Amino acid sequence: MDILALLQCLQPVLTATTLRQMSHIVLALLTMTGRVTMSGIARWTGDGASYRTVQRFFATTLLWPQLFWFLFHQYLFDPDDVYLLAGDEVVVTKAGKKTFGLDRFFSGVLQKAVPSVAFFSFALISTKTRRAFPLRLEQVIRTEAEIAVSKAKAAAKKSKASAPKRKPGRPKGSQTKLKSQVSLSPDLQRIQTMLQAQLQLIAGRVPLVYLTLDGHFGNSPTLQMVRGCGLHLISKLRSDAALYFPYDGPYQGRGPRRKYGAKLDVDTLPAHALRRTSVEDGVETCIYQVEVLHKEVPQPLNVVVLVKTNLRTGARARVLLFSSDLALAFDKLVDYYSLRFQIEFTFRDAKQYWGLEDFMTVTATAVSNAANLSLFMVSLSVVLLEDVRRTDPQCSVLDLKASYRGSKYVSEMIKLLPNKLDEGLIVRIYLQVASLGRIHPPDTPRKAA
Repeated sequence: MDILALLQCLQPVLTATTLRQMSHIVLALLTMTGRVTMSGIARWTGDGASYRTVQRFFATTLLWPQLFWFLFHQYLFDPDDVYLLAGDEVVVTKAGKKTFGLDRFFSGVLQKAVPSVAFFSFALISTKTRRAFPLRLEQVIRTEAEIAVSKAKAAAKKSKASAPKRKPGRPKGSQTKLKSQVSLSPDLQRIQTMLQAQLQLIAGRVPLVYLTLDGHFGNSPTLQMVRGCGLHLISKLRSDAALYFPYDGPYQGRGPRRKYGAKLDVDTLPAHALRRTSVEDGVETCIYQVEVLHKEVPQPLNVVVLVKTNLRTGARARVLLFSSDLALAFDKLVDYYSLRFQIEFTFRDAKQYWGLEDFMTVTATAVSNAANLSLFMVSLSVVLLEDVRRTDPQCSVLDLKASYRGSKYVSEMIKLLPNKLDEGLIVRIYLQVASLGRIHPPDTPRKAA
């Protein structure tokens, strides 16, 4: 497929020069091996772009959210599909001290804080194809004030643990605070700004109802932030979250009417809340759905409790999923939250194939371009694979790269030949060379009939 023709949908936000540079860089990413750096890209572009040209591209300020959106809307959007919006953070470890935004971020893979750069991303998830399509990626930059506040909170938490326990009851002089009026942390303010900008860019062209986030965002401030943007939140609660059934007993005769009833106990859930029971590989899974209250949340929550029991050992595990949409069925809530993990696969592919873990740029613009380009290639590779899989259903990303690399070798070899070759011979040479290094051999026969 002609890459320059494929990228013509980006003309509204790219100049002709930048579009031509991008086509050379994309083709290099599809053909190259080894680490994805600017020098590596320049070597694989051949005569298409010099190292200086690659540098100019990475130093250009690009409107990546618009590029993501135009590519998705042109080639990947299905008007009959139902899409979810998902958000998550990705951490990229970095050595040295000059990379813009370098800080210590918690890595879920390493399970500790490491010197790294972090990015927050939004992606659309198709419920039909069960695949995530990146829409926006922005670097997480913590200011000195945020770092100071974080350290102050940690110190206060440590001192509170050692301080004497205060006597029960409401402190004298304290005032009632509305639960809907919460202060957003700097991280939530950053995410709110991204979310509002993304919804404005989509402008209703993709109907969105739910935003799925991981358990780190299963709290009241995040819920209020998401509801303020016109979406419902789907996330996960702590297994020991303090949840209460609404009180349905008689009025006591004095004072305000009681709001909270019995506390939710995940080990003794009512039978009428059971929705499904299944047994697989010696593990029994019971799914319950209840409408409960949380004392820090101003509205009822739609909570689905998954209780897994090992029938041989009796060990139990509990997962609490919730949504602000009280009408959402339990099976869809579970399915939508499980689809959230598809955004993790976009990070995996960006690191494994397209250089999210490899870039060596240090300036703010270059770091942003390198990270966004790697995620952009995830969507672009989906477009290319959809075209290839019509005749080669088993083709993978590695097979796609092997095919482009073989095509590069053939074209460079043909340039060195003194005479023009027969077209049929060229096709046979291409098929032979392009299949080298593939995991799944192409179905097309290598020899002519």
